[in-house]
Amino acid sequence: MPPAQLLSLELARQLAEISTEMRRQIGVLVDRQGAVAYVIVGDAKGLLIPTLPRARGVKGRLKGLRLIHTHLDLSPLSHDDLMDLALLRLDAVAALAVADGQPGAIEIAHLLPQPVDGQSWAVIKARQVGALSLDFEALVVSLEAEFSRLAPAGAGKSRERAILIGVTGANRPAAEDSLEELKELARSAGLNVAATILQRRPRFDPRFLMGKGKLSELVIQALQQGVDMLVFDAELSPSQVRSITNFSELKVIDRTQLILDLFAQRARSREGKLQVEMAQVKYLLPRLVGKGDALSRLMGGIGGRGPGESKLEMDRRRLRERLHRLQQDLSRIRNERRERRQPRRRQNLPILSIIGYTNAGKSTLFNALTNAAVLAEDRLFATLDPTSRRLRFPKEREVIITDTVGFIKNLPQNLLEAFKATLEELEDADLLIHVVDLSNPRFIEQMAVVGDILTSLALQDKPVLTVFNKQDLADPNLAALHCRLHRGVAVSALNETTLPPLIARLEAKVEEVLNRRETGPPEAEPELQDVSVE
Repeated sequence: MPPAQLLSLELARQLAEISTEMRRQIGVLVDRQGAVAYVIVGDAKGLLIPTLPRARGVKGRLKGLRLIHTHLDLSPLSHDDLMDLALLRLDAVAALAVADGQPGAIEIAHLLPQPVDGQSWAVIKARQVGALSLDFEALVVSLEAEFSRLAPAGAGKSRERAILIGVTGANRPAAEDSLEELKELARSAGLNVAATILQRRPRFDPRFLMGKGKLSELVIQALQQGVDMLVFDAELSPSQVRSITNFSELKVIDRTQLILDLFAQRARSREGKLQVEMAQVKYLLPRLVGKGDALSRLMGGIGGRGPGESKLEMDRRRLRERLHRLQQDLSRIRNERRERRQPRRRQNLPILSIIGYTNAGKSTLFNALTNAAVLAEDRLFATLDPTSRRLRFPKEREVIITDTVGFIKNLPQNLLEAFKATLEELEDADLLIHVVDLSNPRFIEQMAVVGDILTSLALQDKPVLTVFNKQDLADPNLAALHCRLHRGVAVSALNETTLPPLIARLEAKVEEVLNRRETGPPEAEPELQDVSVE
């Protein structure tokens, strides 16, 4: 067909005749040059579009194919037709009514660069194919030009744009806070957040997590805003990632993968890189999938009986071998760390470890106490590698203070296991300094998360001093209240004049630790029996 023509009268007649004879819907996918790329045979009520190539999967670009198919019941474009238009980013979808073996009315839909009256597509109707006055080539060129023009600045650059998605139950008020934290994670990972969407559902869709209709709206929104990634605030199963990717043709990651990617960016030492890689391999191993026997290697020699070891199986075996080597390397590092800690034990120096939620100001406080130059930024997980320094108190008491990796809600279990070599530093600590961001409205929840992680590491019985940081950004009455409740101290790590009370409390705590070492743990008090008195 001529490129400017949506559908020629000759092809319309052929589709109508074949569809009437077979009593099935017949569809064709036509490219921009007017050539028929695919012929699809459905049933009386619908047809299934095959998997299409992603050669044109570029921001602001449509698929480069238009779907023209027959409707035997003279019905207009169906909901499924419009979903295919959105999910596959087709140039257009046309429904050709067939009556008595002849082509009748035609209805066409195409996507809009901007929603109009809440609709993301426009519909064009004509009584006959011959009455259709439409320069289709010019229409598609103008649509793509408008998509590109309306895309935000920087949408075509290397920094990826993403839509953040939260799917939660109807009675979960904390979902907004979790989505806000996901936004901070995405920003720290270098993503450009185009939009955040929260959908409340009575039950989750086992295939897409969210509703299929909402997913189609997301695809259109992604096209309109130049987005190439969907980030879900949940841990998606491998089948869900595959289903959403196949429908949206966008990169799909979940919260766990985002945290792993962020850790991979931040790791600087060899140990940190090994730990992150091990967590990534453990995450990837169950998500490695193949596509049947097409990737198989045929068995050679006499008596070969079909496919041998597939490429998928080889990849899995290589990953398992890599995982085994990483575990051996980390075990070696663990032993080296244990050896390095021996001189500390011989010197009998108390060890203080700074812990807390990510971005609470741990590294800033560490720098203020020790005059170190550890990287401290207003980003989640700015530092991963532990750093230790000597600290001398005014009473000439020396201690070792260690800055550790931050915690976060729903910290991936694989990552927690991989960082055991780092977190073993906490096992030798005589005192944990729990830094809390008092200016964060969710600091109570963050304190509970840190407590849960300490319990999972069997460190819940360690002495803890709670330090409420960023007191200059919070209400003084709130700081005083929580210092009384948690027997803590409030400081501003950026203001050295607020540190003397903290240093005094640390000195007192260290004296308690040393006295406990000398005298042993206090004896348990005898239980008092209840006595009734008249």
